[in-house]
Amino acid sequence: MDVSIVIPLFNEDESLPELAEWIERVVKENGLSYEIIFVDDGSTDNSWQVIMNLRSRNEHIKGIKFQRNYGKSAALNEGFRAAAGDVVITMDADLQDSPDEIPELRRMITEEGFDLVSGWKKKRYDNKLTKNLPSKLFNAAARQMSKIKLHDFNCGLKSYRRNVVKSIEVYGEMHRYVPVLAKWAGFRKIGEKVVEHRARKYGVTKFGWTRFVNGFLDLMTIFFMGKFGKRPMHFFGLWGSIFFLIGLGISAYLTVSKIIDFNYPLTNRPGFYMALTSIVIGMQLFLAGFIGELVSRNAAGRNSYLIETKAGL
Repeated sequence: MDVSIVIPLFNEDESLPELAEWIERVVKENGLSYEIIFVDDGSTDNSWQVIMNLRSRNEHIKGIKFQRNYGKSAALNEGFRAAAGDVVITMDADLQDSPDEIPELRRMITEEGFDLVSGWKKKRYDNKLTKNLPSKLFNAAARQMSKIKLHDFNCGLKSYRRNVVKSIEVYGEMHRYVPVLAKWAGFRKIGEKVVEHRARKYGVTKFGWTRFVNGFLDLMTIFFMGKFGKRPMHFFGLWGSIFFLIGLGISAYLTVSKIIDFNYPLTNRPGFYMALTSIVIGMQLFLAGFIGELVSRNAAGRNSYLIETKAGL
C-alpha cells in the first residue's frame, strides 16, 4: 500500500465528509493505493456515525473509536499501530490541513529519502496572542534542545517512513515532539516542507491553555528518557555526587576552621546549613538513582532495542 492517512479527531462531524472526499480525489488523481484511518478520540457529537457512513461508501476508510477522550497523542499512537502503508501521513480533521499536500509529502519520503517530513505553516490563521506566540516560543525551545532545525514541531501535517511510526511510542502530550522521538529512535533524516494553512471552516479549536504547560513538561520527559531512560544513575548519580562533594567541602572547611579557632561559631554560620542541605540533597539524588536503576533493570523493555537490519540470522 502506498500511503496510510491517519486522522485523529474530536467532535469534527461537520468537516469529515468534505475531508474524506478531498483526500479520495487527491489520491485517485495521483494513482495511489491508500487507506484513511479516522481515530475518534471519544467524540460526543455524531463523528463516529459519520465515519461509519463514509466507510459504507468507501472501503478504504477505516475507523478506531475510543471509549472516552484520551488526547491526540493516544489517537496518533493507535493510528500508527494500525497503519499498513509504506508512507504514513497525519493531518488534522478540521480542514485546516490541505490534502493537496499528500503527493509531495509522500515523494519526499520515497524519492528524497527522508525518514520524516514535517509541515511548516509559514502563514497561519490562528490567534496570534493565544496560539501563534506560545507556539513560536515552544518551537524555539524544542529547536535549541533537540538540534532539529524545524520551524513547526507541532504541525499536524507530517509524513513518515513506515518503520518510523512502528518504532516510536506517542503518549501524554508528546504528539508535539514526534520529530524528537524519531531522532532519539535513530532516524536522523528529518525534513520540512512549507504547507498551506487554511482558516477553520467548522466549529472551534479544541485546545486550551493547559497544552502549553503539558507540552513543556513532556519536552523535559522526552529528553530525560532519551538520554537516561536505561541508565538513570548516570543523571542522578552525577548531580548527587556534585551536591555531596559541595557539602563535604564546606564541612571540611568548617571543621578546619573550628580546629584552628575553638571559639569559631560553627552552627551560627550559613555555611553549616549549606553543607547540611547539600549533603542531604546529594544523598537523596543518589537514592533516586538507585531506585531508578532497580526499576529500569526490572522493566519489561530493559533489553529492547531498535534493530535496523540483520544478516544471516
